[in-house]
Amino acid sequence: MLLPVYLVELGFAPFEVGVLATASLLGSALLTVGAGLLGARYDHRQLLLAAASLMIATGAAFAIVHDYALLLVVAFAGTINPSAGSVSVFVPLEHAALSSAAAPAARTAMFARYSLVGALAAAAGALAAASPEALAAAGVERLTAVKLMFVIYAALGAAGGALYARIPRRAPTAAGPDAALGPSRRIVMRLAALFSLDAFAGGFVVQSLLALWLFERFGMSLTAASVFFFWAGVLSAFSFPVAAWLARRVGLVNTMVFTHIPSSVALVLAAFAPTLTLALALLLVRAALSQMDVPTRSSYVMAVVTESERAAAASFTSVPRSLAAAVSPALAGALFASAFQGWPLVICGALKIVYDLLLLAQFRHVKPPEER
Repeated sequence: MLLPVYLVELGFAPFEVGVLATASLLGSALLTVGAGLLGARYDHRQLLLAAASLMIATGAAFAIVHDYALLLVVAFAGTINPSAGSVSVFVPLEHAALSSAAAPAARTAMFARYSLVGALAAAAGALAAASPEALAAAGVERLTAVKLMFVIYAALGAAGGALYARIPRRAPTAAGPDAALGPSRRIVMRLAALFSLDAFAGGFVVQSLLALWLFERFGMSLTAASVFFFWAGVLSAFSFPVAAWLARRVGLVNTMVFTHIPSSVALVLAAFAPTLTLALALLLVRAALSQMDVPTRSSYVMAVVTESERAAAASFTSVPRSLAAAVSPALAGALFASAFQGWPLVICGALKIVYDLLLLAQFRHVKPPEER
């Protein structure tokens, strides 16, 4: 949320905000490629510590850099994530480290707990994004207050590194990621293609751009936006245990599809909402449903590949998502200049419905072990 605020404070236009978001997502994609290439061969703990160090450097650089070209470089090479989703170099490494921690019947619930903790932390971060306005009211310059939040971002990177340091070391292996993808290669590539469509759609309404739409369309304040995104994050977080409960009854793929489609409909309707209240209500409905595929998707990928392929599968289903998500924010930024600013929401919702129908058609008969 603070990314567009910071860039607008520096005098940049919505299109430039979208381009920087694209650079950030593209850089994250390439970092994830690197993690995928190294993750099957090297210790996950070392890679996560390296990513945490990069997060520290990114926060410090954003706090001191004003030049747009340099900001693009930092966004591309760093860990700033303009999305509330899982486009991050950390995610495939964490999934690989967690994938063998639970029995098949308990795997989805484990990923639901993992996603719940992450989503609650993200919701708290959204609420904390109102801090610059509180500091400005206390007499601190607004731009300085926003920069302070990037310093806190760097500090959180240091805290994350301290936690990653407690992960047990893993013995290195001689096999590279290509060798790690064997009998499940075809299914991983099909899933990666579908997930990339979903991520490309989601890139039209990454949190930074959704916040920008609310600012531009309704004149929403940063404080009000932070409260909204906090409650949206809370709703998303507590949908994860519900998703695990639902998956035990109707299956992972059915849970992914039949919670996702209504959330996309709500997003499309929000684009045409005449009032802020109605738009926020529809976006909250979307928040309560749209992320229920997160733990189920993670669990499904880990379930339909062999244990030796899990690290590679986690990386190679994340990388195409990151690459696809890197393209659409710049397109969304350009669409904000059109007469109807809701086009990014409409396009996102429509493409996500197409993804859901394709996923159902291709994978409804591919069952994880606990559903056979």
